[in-house]
Amino acid sequence: MAIKIDSKIIDYDVAKADAERTQGSGGDIEQMHEKIQRPEALVGRTYKIKTPLSEHALYVTINDVVLNPGTPHEVRRPFEIFINSKNMDHFQWIVALTRIVSAVFRKGGDCTFLVEELRSVFDPRGGYFKRGGRFMPSLVAEIGDVIEQHLKSIGLLDENTLDAHQQAFVQAKRAEFDSRQAPVSQVAADCEDSANGESPYPESAVLCPRCHTKAMVQMEGCLTCLSCGESKCS
Repeated sequence: MAIKIDSKIIDYDVAKADAERTQGSGGDIEQMHEKIQRPEALVGRTYKIKTPLSEHALYVTINDVVLNPGTPHEVRRPFEIFINSKNMDHFQWIVALTRIVSAVFRKGGDCTFLVEELRSVFDPRGGYFKRGGRFMPSLVAEIGDVIEQHLKSIGLLDENTLDAHQQAFVQAKRAEFDSRQAPVSQVAADCEDSANGESPYPESAVLCPRCHTKAMVQMEGCLTCLSCGESKCS
């Protein structure tokens, strides 16, 4: 409904919702925002990154704050990130990266965009392959991969990036390839580090441009990825 103002406007203010709490059916719900004070203790996880670019591993620690504890609205949100290593070659940009990412975490809202932003960073000297055949274009991209892994563990990202139809297609292609060339144990494994550090895909597989995994094999005259289902004929 429009309201006509006849008097002269001498001042104004911007009306906005309270960023700290939102009224809900069960009472006040605390949301993530930059004014939240850091608790004395935080819950988190530490991830190890070992790359062929350095003889020393990197340890990425992501701490979470628990909002609305003990209520149906309890949720974990990332609050801060730390990266530590004996290798001091990357000290300056690592400190800068952790401060910026931590600031994005504390700002609130959607922070999942960080994963794709970091993954799109390419090292001019070239990337490397992780165990399992997955290609990492840079060390920064692998840090983004760790953040994705953590966001999935706390429920901010879905575990499966493929929908039901895509998953069924990939499984069918794996089963078809299995019946022709490879043992079941090779094609059934996900593209993660295997127990012995070897790739779960055939040695003849080539790099998939979609999921960056050496899992594309020749099937019926077409290159088909056994990890994400990408096909040159589709």
